[in-house]
Amino acid sequence: MKEKIRSWLRPSGKKTDIIIVALILATVMVFAGDLLGYYAARVIPFKAAVALLTPNEDINEFASLYYEFIGIWVFFFLFCIVKYNRPIMAKLAINKKALKGMLIGALLGFGTNGICILGAAIMGDIKLSFSEINPGLIIFFIIVVCIQSGAEELCDRIYLYQKMRRRFKSPAVAFIVNCLFFTSMHAFNPGVTLYSLFSIFVVAVLYTFLIYYYDNAWMAIMTHTFWNFTQNILFGLPNSGIVSQYSVFKLEAASARDGFFYSAAFGVEGSYAAVIVNIICIVVIILLNRGKGEKNDTWASVS
Repeated sequence: MKEKIRSWLRPSGKKTDIIIVALILATVMVFAGDLLGYYAARVIPFKAAVALLTPNEDINEFASLYYEFIGIWVFFFLFCIVKYNRPIMAKLAINKKALKGMLIGALLGFGTNGICILGAAIMGDIKLSFSEINPGLIIFFIIVVCIQSGAEELCDRIYLYQKMRRRFKSPAVAFIVNCLFFTSMHAFNPGVTLYSLFSIFVVAVLYTFLIYYYDNAWMAIMTHTFWNFTQNILFGLPNSGIVSQYSVFKLEAASARDGFFYSAAFGVEGSYAAVIVNIICIVVIILLNRGKGEKNDTWASVS
């Protein structure tokens, strides 16, 4: 049995690549990053900067919830300064491939979420009314939502995924471990249910396939960013159960109801449609890459 297990492993994996150790480190990245981000939002003149865009204190406080994820970015780079982990940090290089991935990811995130919102509106599950357009706030929220969504991708699809790929020959372990960890990060969100957690897991699988087939961290980051931005900032719907204090459109909360395209408790992400749309995307990606394997096994030639 021991020999069989050894056959699954890379010959030169480090202790920090062991599943339990990598999970502990990822957890440290999340909680220590949250703590650092909480104080960073108060020490750094973040709120003063937001006040230049709006005098609304509720919007200012809500924006800080997104910005606080900056601490995870800091810990990610601290973990990846170690020479052994530097190939992970290299995944964030800005080049032509990354820029193309950003554009595709933005369109994919907006499109998949937008389909669900359109369906919910047509079916009468939600009623939206126009609120306001503040170009400065919109650009600002794209940035802070990217900080939040990107932090989750750094922790899961980049750090944890690559640590598992460094440890195991098969990518299946990296898929399962990072997707389960991502799902667990949303386990205590407002309005969460077992079904909404399943939906989060499916989303994690989709984002992991973007890494697996395209080796493009920015594609996954921007898909995640524009999924969240579309539902939370553009249309004022809950993002994993949390409603934005600023949005271009506003949801008439009293009219929201459960339906095929919408979950009144958890939002679009808790709907049947979200799962189906994301599964369709997964199938399309697999078919587009039929006959192809992992785009880039970073650790194949690393001893």
